[in-house]
Amino acid sequence: MLIVLVFSCATFVLAGESAEQKNMLLVGYQNLDGHGDGGEGLAIQQRPDGRRILYLAHEEKKICLSIVDVTHPELPTLINQLPSPGPGITRCNSLGLSGNFLAVANQTVSAGQGPAGMWVLDVSDLTRIQNARSMQDLELSFFDTSGPNSRGVHWLWFVDGEFAHLSSGTRDSNPANPKDDQFYLVVDLREPRHPREVGRWWLPGTQKSDDCLPSCLPKRHPLDDGYRVHNVQVYPERPDRAYVGYMDGGQAILDISGLADVRAGKAKSFSPRLVSRLRFSPPYPAWTHTAEPLFGRGLAVVSDEAVMDKCADAPKLVWLVDIRDETNPVIIGTAPLPEHAGDFCTKGGRFGAHNLHPNFPSSTSAHLKNTFVGTFFNAGVRIYRLVDVPVPHAPPQIKEIGFFVPPAPPGNPTRTIQINHAIVDEKGLIYATDRISGGLYILKYTGPEALD
Repeated sequence: MLIVLVFSCATFVLAGESAEQKNMLLVGYQNLDGHGDGGEGLAIQQRPDGRRILYLAHEEKKICLSIVDVTHPELPTLINQLPSPGPGITRCNSLGLSGNFLAVANQTVSAGQGPAGMWVLDVSDLTRIQNARSMQDLELSFFDTSGPNSRGVHWLWFVDGEFAHLSSGTRDSNPANPKDDQFYLVVDLREPRHPREVGRWWLPGTQKSDDCLPSCLPKRHPLDDGYRVHNVQVYPERPDRAYVGYMDGGQAILDISGLADVRAGKAKSFSPRLVSRLRFSPPYPAWTHTAEPLFGRGLAVVSDEAVMDKCADAPKLVWLVDIRDETNPVIIGTAPLPEHAGDFCTKGGRFGAHNLHPNFPSSTSAHLKNTFVGTFFNAGVRIYRLVDVPVPHAPPQIKEIGFFVPPAPPGNPTRTIQINHAIVDEKGLIYATDRISGGLYILKYTGPEALD
């Protein structure tokens, strides 16, 4: 099998195939010791000695966490890998980093299994990280969300060192439909050894305890993926708002202003309130994944997730939404599909939108205002620019300005790449993972228009 990596000229040839690319180059690659199943968690830690450490969550149920030294991005070095705390049962799909604290999600295959919940890890000591052999070796605490109707935490957001925002079930959750088993949960981590729940919210009608039932029971979609929270983002620009991808429930904006009273010690808990909800289905397939606000523009970029092979659930799109009036969000555009998009439908595996670079409020993250970076499974990593038009109050147009589609990696039964997640650092480097076997790709945008 031919494998050639020549970073100086950004050539990447794998099994005789080359990458498809426009205005993007491969800078570095790491196969993660053959465990190339990258999940939806990537975060970079800048250490006092100048080293840069990437934490990478895994999709499958063998390896939980990879730690990679990316100080020299052309030669990323695997420092350590920690196994799943429940091999064959528990996956660690998501993570969040704030300073020296790392939160890692745990989700099980089925409800009632364990471990399920959130790890809180101390990642201050690099030697200890290198020598760790289990999650317990770095553990500050484990917030248990297992239960008879819970699979635990699918996704989490932890950026401020204080509160984690989870998509999870709980021990006492009782969904009206088994597919609606993960809702919004807020956890206080200011005492990282003693995490505690301080807030929760779900779409009315999705828990059997809801007083509004049966009239508020949500309508099932033809492709029923569940009314579940997937992604929650909370930013310092609007600490009183949570921007939520609610899968079959669409985009939701929540008022979380009550969290300020918890932070100030005036209340022990609070109840988020719905500001607005934007539905994409019907007529489009559901599975709203990420709602990414662009505060300076009064816009949000919202992605669906393609979850079926060969476009069986197409189209899965990236939507541009006007949120200037947050009580009435309006769809004003979609990111253009790739040229020859139909070819991606026949290549194998998934094709369509998935993740968007999160504008982490950290020193190691890009804070993009006019561009966004998305992952599209077998269509790789793609970059888009918002182009303003000379008409007052008119919405911007969306233009694709770059893409990188690696060749199919070894061990991928779809015989395609399946790029799962990507983040952009403050230097403009893009870190992307394959979902099944490809590992970590470090990319650079080289186009004439700014990545800003």
